[in-house]
Amino acid sequence: MRRNHFGGRLMKVHILSRADARCIAIRAQLLHGERPTELTAMVRHLTLLQLDPTAAIAPAADLVSWSRLGAAYAPEHLVQVLQERQLVEIGATSRPVEDAVLFRAEMAEMRDRPPTADWEKRLHGWLEANDACRRDILSRLEAGGPLLSRDIPDTCALPWKSTGWTNDQNVIRLLGTMADLGEVAIAGRQGRNRLWDLADRVYPDAPVPDPEEALRERNERRLRALGIARTKSTKVPIEPYDVGGAGEAAVVEGVKGEWRVDPMYLGQPFEGRAALLSPFDRLIHDRKRTMELFDFEFGIEMYKPAAKRRWGYFALPILFHDRLVGKLDASADRKEGVLRVNAVHEDEAFTRKMTAAVDAEVDALAEWLDLEVERP
Repeated sequence: MRRNHFGGRLMKVHILSRADARCIAIRAQLLHGERPTELTAMVRHLTLLQLDPTAAIAPAADLVSWSRLGAAYAPEHLVQVLQERQLVEIGATSRPVEDAVLFRAEMAEMRDRPPTADWEKRLHGWLEANDACRRDILSRLEAGGPLLSRDIPDTCALPWKSTGWTNDQNVIRLLGTMADLGEVAIAGRQGRNRLWDLADRVYPDAPVPDPEEALRERNERRLRALGIARTKSTKVPIEPYDVGGAGEAAVVEGVKGEWRVDPMYLGQPFEGRAALLSPFDRLIHDRKRTMELFDFEFGIEMYKPAAKRRWGYFALPILFHDRLVGKLDASADRKEGVLRVNAVHEDEAFTRKMTAAVDAEVDALAEWLDLEVERP
């Protein structure tokens, strides 16, 4: 650790090796030897489970949970805690219900802030044109909510135009925008379809903090979940990669720039293990950080033509102790009752110990899915 003068005061800067940084990131994501034991507590620490319906092996939220909890986790556990409102859906994530107030602060700020960017002005104009439809939705939810979007009549005066899937999906687009503004919320699911209700009925009745205070707490909780992160980063959807001024300053040997580290992880013993990760796992979600700390290249290839894929449609990154060592190209064929392993791509040559550990994880994944393993 060194101390630098900054703004007239001394600032602690922790000096970390890349191995130190990797161990901190893995421990923070609950992927070290000591597994968590309870789903809600796990999500409370991670701050979120990203929701993605792709189920080439299993949905992202289930794979992330299995990677940490192991065979003790079953998908119905997530359904149950959502029904009990221990977790709530916000955007494309499940989050601890008590964190909803942190997002309500941002929602309130968004309602009060005049639009500046072109896309904000376009959206604001569309909302104003459809204010009668918006008020109609609020009335219907107050009287009969929660409701599926298909049970809400489309009374929009101005259709939503888009080159994406929301083109002319007026009610769905309006509900999503109203959720961003904190007026409505996802109250649950009917199958895979979202149920909508008034936000005041879904989120806890708790004081909403000042937006700056809420942002500071979100940054601190994100750093606790990541262990080590940048102060600033590229803006991304769903959840930022950066953490502002949370934690303490650090530099990683061999990596340019300054990091922020949660001091609770410094000097902690580390016991690694093998794990198969979802392509949406937060350990590898920030591709730049993944390259800087793990020297690991990865991308989700389901959107690429088959001929251009290097690792597979839904490849799972392979963690071994403090390194990301390869990718598992596999798919769940539920009709045939098999977990089909197409390839194991080794980023570094596997030792016998690594091969045995990865094979054991593949077997455990198949058993959890109630499938037989079919290897090449």
